[in-house]
Amino acid sequence: MAAEHTSAAAALGATVTGRPVWGWYGRTLGHHVHHPAHGACWLRLLSASSGDEGGKLWEGNELAARLFTGVHRPPLYAVRDWVRDGFAYRAELSGFVADPVLSPSPVVSDELDLTDAWLKSIRGDLDTIAGTATDRVAVRQQWIDRAVPAYTGRPAPQITEWECAHGDFHAANITRSGIILDWEGFGLAPRGWDVAVFLAYTQLAPRTADRVRVEFADLFDSDMAGRVALLVACADLLQSASRGDHPELVPALRSLVDWCAPA
Repeated sequence: MAAEHTSAAAALGATVTGRPVWGWYGRTLGHHVHHPAHGACWLRLLSASSGDEGGKLWEGNELAARLFTGVHRPPLYAVRDWVRDGFAYRAELSGFVADPVLSPSPVVSDELDLTDAWLKSIRGDLDTIAGTATDRVAVRQQWIDRAVPAYTGRPAPQITEWECAHGDFHAANITRSGIILDWEGFGLAPRGWDVAVFLAYTQLAPRTADRVRVEFADLFDSDMAGRVALLVACADLLQSASRGDHPELVPALRSLVDWCAPA
């Protein structure tokens, strides 16, 4: 991966200037680079066994760059694909975002200062995303039918309202100025999915969670769509916790299940 990243930088005319940053389970490798035309950039390399490339995560950022032109996201300047020694690679050259993310982890453990301006920007972007037509799927009813009873002990809701969602909307993917990162997982999900995921991840920071819940009361109190999405989000995170991801969040998620779907 390191050698292919160096090769991609040379092919795209970029100079590597930063330290390597590995993605989830080493699936991606990113570097801060400098490009003569675009200035400070981020060069991310994805890899897969040859023949297994493609699909939602492979093509997501490129498709998002075409679809979501009116939201706060890093610009995508170039994409390059190649195959070598039985592996397929994709390099993505994007604008570098110097603004720090809200949290180094999806799980928010320290209270966040979510300003009115930040919330207004985020709400506008989420409305734009939700109104975007797509046939990509982020959350499937078949998975909901299995996961909600298995991980929450509640009956699986039958989703009647589906909207486009970012798909991985948490504090480690959003900057303090409201720029939204990592778009490869976007697709159809229960209405209110992105806010529900964000809220589920903030349960260890109660003032932040309360701020989100009040700001999006139209979802969580008025028509209950948000509570349905929140139950599904809890199932998703509890499933991840069963595999060892963020076990510290489990007690709070259990309480959140009781709030959004009392027994």
